[in-house]
Amino acid sequence: MFCGIDKFKEECGVFGIFLNDYKDVASLVYYGLFALQHRGQESAGMVIYNGKDFYIKKDVGLVGEVFDENFLNIKGFSAIGHVRYSTTGGNKKENAQPLFNNIAVAHNGNLVNADVLRKFLKEEGFAFQTSIDTEVILNLIIRYLKDGIEKAVFNAVEKIKGSYSILILTEDKLIGIRDPNGIRPLCIGKIDKGFVLSSESCALSAVGAEFIRDVEPGEMVVINKDGLKSIKLFKETQLRTCVFEYIYFARPDSVIDGLSVYESRVKAGIQLYKEAPLNADIVVGVPDSGTFAAVGYSQASNIPYGIGFVKNKYIGRTFIEPKSEFRDKLVLIKLNPLKENIFGKRVVLVDDSIVRGTTMKMLVNLLKRAGAKEVHVRIASPVVAYPCYFGIDTPYRKELIGATMTLDQIKDNIGADSLAFLSIDGLLKSLNREGFCLGCFNGLYPVCAPLNIDKFQFEREN
Repeated sequence: MFCGIDKFKEECGVFGIFLNDYKDVASLVYYGLFALQHRGQESAGMVIYNGKDFYIKKDVGLVGEVFDENFLNIKGFSAIGHVRYSTTGGNKKENAQPLFNNIAVAHNGNLVNADVLRKFLKEEGFAFQTSIDTEVILNLIIRYLKDGIEKAVFNAVEKIKGSYSILILTEDKLIGIRDPNGIRPLCIGKIDKGFVLSSESCALSAVGAEFIRDVEPGEMVVINKDGLKSIKLFKETQLRTCVFEYIYFARPDSVIDGLSVYESRVKAGIQLYKEAPLNADIVVGVPDSGTFAAVGYSQASNIPYGIGFVKNKYIGRTFIEPKSEFRDKLVLIKLNPLKENIFGKRVVLVDDSIVRGTTMKMLVNLLKRAGAKEVHVRIASPVVAYPCYFGIDTPYRKELIGATMTLDQIKDNIGADSLAFLSIDGLLKSLNREGFCLGCFNGLYPVCAPLNIDKFQFEREN
């Protein structure tokens, strides 16, 4: 997936396994995390339990860099793992997950009331070793642990607000929890003599597990040697899956809440043509984020789909480099226009979204310098006009090009001959149901945004 400074930055991924047999759980979690690497590339971690001791390994880096052969040879009954991109707290080793204090916790999402809860817990004598809101969850559970783990989890999630898919590992249980709006994904798989919990179904396939179902909004699943049981934590729930899972974040071979990510992207491209048709010679997708929508646009328009950019597969994701001047250069190194396909042609350039507009401007310029006669930009999602507070790292609203410019101004800014975005109604048609968080498009969130937004964004960036 191509990710320049024009993209939302990923969230996190969680993966857990509980077996009735003593096996190579570390290797299974390793393969699961590898399949979820696209969700976070700053740090990775794993906690294993072998019936007697917990073993912990976590650090800054990719999955293949963090875990060595010695750790992966540890056998056990259960384990949880995490890949991270920091939305709150910086990219430091101590902020890598899972966190451990008699129990292990891994979390994908963001709490909007973490500051209030952190202050409350500190007043009660809890010490914090990290700057991430996952430690708030861990300390809340520990606060109530005398009542038993299930009651402790119930009491903890009553107090947290925001988005979360949480995995908890104890000596005899693997627990998974999804927030009452189901903003962050979590699914259940069956593996020989055990169960798997994962952020995405693609990771189940990586370990040979069979997909069973998604964890429902507000549900807690408890897995032990007796099997799996479900507990409803909230009386009122609603499904509000983050729509960007389908637009960009999730792997195309995943199925989330009953919807194929691949099919939703192709259908978005088809709907995009219906809303913004034109005559052109070739449809090109931005690798890899716009590829499937471009296929859909080509199918609907009968304009041939072609390769417009050659991607250098050996360049790391551009957002990892912290300085913008280096990010810009890496974008140019990573993608090179294929002149033979675009010279003298009217090109439809399809991507999934525009955030700041910087990368799209460079791509349009690259195509024109390579001889494209016209470049018409089509975006397979609505205009991003609001930030996200639920586990996606987004810029200040003033840095979102869709919040500060009109459509014509954006077109002129990126140098396109024409520009069109998919409408919200069109997006919902391509998904063929409702039940999504659309806050980044319309400013309407399923959970109230933080009261001190400036402070929230400062902490998220530091």
